[in-house]
Amino acid sequence: MELKIVFMGTPDFGAIILEGLVKNNYRPVLVITETDKPVGRKQVITPPPVKIMAQKYNIPILQPSKILDTKCQLLDAKPDLIVVAAYGKIIPKEILDIPKYGCLNVHPSLLPRWRGASPIQYTILSGDEEAGTSIMLMDEKMDHGPILVNSKFKIPNSKLTTTELKSELANLGVKLLVEIITRWIEGKIKAVPQDDSKATYTKIIKKDDGKIDWSKPAEEIERQIRAFDGWPESFTFWEKNDKLLRIKILKARVLKSNEKENYPIGKVLVVPQNDIGIQCAKDFLVIEKLQLEGKNEIDAEDFLRGYQEFAGTILR
Repeated sequence: MELKIVFMGTPDFGAIILEGLVKNNYRPVLVITETDKPVGRKQVITPPPVKIMAQKYNIPILQPSKILDTKCQLLDAKPDLIVVAAYGKIIPKEILDIPKYGCLNVHPSLLPRWRGASPIQYTILSGDEEAGTSIMLMDEKMDHGPILVNSKFKIPNSKLTTTELKSELANLGVKLLVEIITRWIEGKIKAVPQDDSKATYTKIIKKDDGKIDWSKPAEEIERQIRAFDGWPESFTFWEKNDKLLRIKILKARVLKSNEKENYPIGKVLVVPQNDIGIQCAKDFLVIEKLQLEGKNEIDAEDFLRGYQEFAGTILR
C-alpha cells in the first residue's frame, strides 16, 4: 500500500522531520508551511526551513495565510495521514478530520509536560534532567491528544543549548515516526490519553525575554543563555560614554561565590583566567563568549583586552 502523507511544519525542527520521512521512504505528496517572513536587521524576506527542504526534494508546497484556505487542496490530495511538526498555528477540526488515519503531531517534550509553543526552551530553562519526544494523535486542543509513543533520554552534563537539543529531539522524532507509522495504519497501536492533571504549559518567547535580569541566581541566567541560543538570544546593556551599548552573552558558566563577598548586582569583575564575572543574586556568572552590538563575537579575555574600562561597571 502506497501511503499518501501530507506534512505540515515550519522551522528547523520540522525540516529535520521532513527530510527524515523522505529518506525513510515516507515521501509526502504535499508540504504545508507558513509564509515567507522578514528576517534579521535588514528584514530580508526569507522562506521557512521546511519550504527550503521541500524544494530540495521537489515536493509541492502550500503557504496559506490561513490553514483553512488549504481545505480544497487537501480534499483533492486525499491524504491517508497528516504529519505535523512545529507548524506554528492551531489546526482546526475541519482539517484534522480530512485524513483517514488522522493527524500525528511530533512534539519535542514528554507530554503532558511542556505543552505549547516553546517546549525545548522550557526544558532547558527549568533545568529538567530528562528530555524527550512524543507522537500524539491530534485533537482540537493544543497538544492535548492521546499519545502513540514517546521516548526520553537524560540530558548530558555538557548542558545542551536549544539548537543542540532541538536536533537531538527532531532526530528522535524521525526514529519514532519510522517505527510507528505503518503499525498505526495497520491498527496495531493504541493511543493512550494524556494525564491532564500533570500538564505544564509554555509561553511564546518574545524578543524582550532575552534581556538578562542580574537579580536572578547565576544558575538561572546560565540556563537562559542556553535556552535562548539562536533566538531571541540573551543580552544586557553596558553604559559607556553616556551611551547604552547592547551586549549579547553567548556562552557562560556559573562560579560559586564566597558568602563573604557582597558586590552590587550586575557588577563586572575580573575572575581567574582573565574571564568576566558578573555578580548575580546568587553566585557569579562567568562570561566566556560575548558580542558587542555591531561587532563580531569574541572571547572574554580578548574583550577585556580591548575594553579595559568594562571591568568595574554595572550592567543593566
